[in-house]
Amino acid sequence: MKIYIKNMVCERCITAVSNIFNKMNINVKNISLGEAETTSDLSAEKLLQLEKLLEETGFERIKDSSRQIIEKIKNLIIKKISELDIDEDFLLSEFLSSTLHKDYSALSKTFSQNENVTLEQFFILQKIEKVKELLLYNEFTLTEIAGKLGYKSVQHLSSQFRNSIGFTPTEFKKLKVHNRKPLDQI
Repeated sequence: MKIYIKNMVCERCITAVSNIFNKMNINVKNISLGEAETTSDLSAEKLLQLEKLLEETGFERIKDSSRQIIEKIKNLIIKKISELDIDEDFLLSEFLSSTLHKDYSALSKTFSQNENVTLEQFFILQKIEKVKELLLYNEFTLTEIAGKLGYKSVQHLSSQFRNSIGFTPTEFKKLKVHNRKPLDQI
């Protein structure tokens, strides 16, 4: 049985969800971002208990198929960005349609209708949050960050950054308050 779970955005989320399943003595084949597969079906009562524990930890069981696909899309985008391996020829449309085996226009339409942002805007916002994180860690230069996140130039990154948050990357670094957003709230 596959159970789709909202707000799983990192390895710690997988661990937290795994702990919930262990606590409930539910045998799991696999847990990945956004989903868990059990070895057997769960009773309605067990599912309700699971939903309650998930919600107490900040997760949510997704029952609607369009919400499931949106969560898969979000998790794929977050994972892709976290890998810091996006080349400048990367096409979001090709990546999503080939990974999910669905038409990109249908994915995009479903996403836009259910989220108040387009797929492309979501992708940009996620990249901007990653840029903020990398700037604060001071591990990479802006040129390296631009290269790792698929920007054609530092100017392109800076322009997109300024358009999204109102500051250039350099101005952002100088701020005393760095307003970063949790990835599941973008």
